[in-house]
Amino acid sequence: MTETVQAPKALLQAQKLANLTDNKVRIPIIGVRLGLDFLIGLIPVIGDLIMTAVSLSIVAMAKSISVPRALRIAMLKNIGIDFLLGLIPFVGDVVDLLYKSNQKNVRIMEKWWVSQNHQQIQSNSQQAVQKWIKSQDS
Repeated sequence: MTETVQAPKALLQAQKLANLTDNKVRIPIIGVRLGLDFLIGLIPVIGDLIMTAVSLSIVAMAKSISVPRALRIAMLKNIGIDFLLGLIPFVGDVVDLLYKSNQKNVRIMEKWWVSQNHQQIQSNSQQAVQKWIKSQDS
């Protein structure tokens, strides 16, 4: 039997952090999700600097699992856009609601990781299906 493939701890941590910063709370009626990025970003300049530091920690997590440099640069661009637009009064607050740079960056990490582990994931899935089929025949 093949060994189970699990996402690396750094990717799981990045997912949790991105959820906390970008999507943790859903605003009823309008359905928009927000997180700490929006709330802390309401503090002019300082809030944006704090959240940029948090975002950079996700890039560090990407580096720790060997995400290629070109993808990490794309992640830095997402952070730069979020930071620069965040400095504009009111516009920055709207950007924090709509432009989820941490979620975008985690998606980059996830896509890369899945592409690197595709064969193993597919093999495990096939084995799980075969095991389920056998259990149904019993």
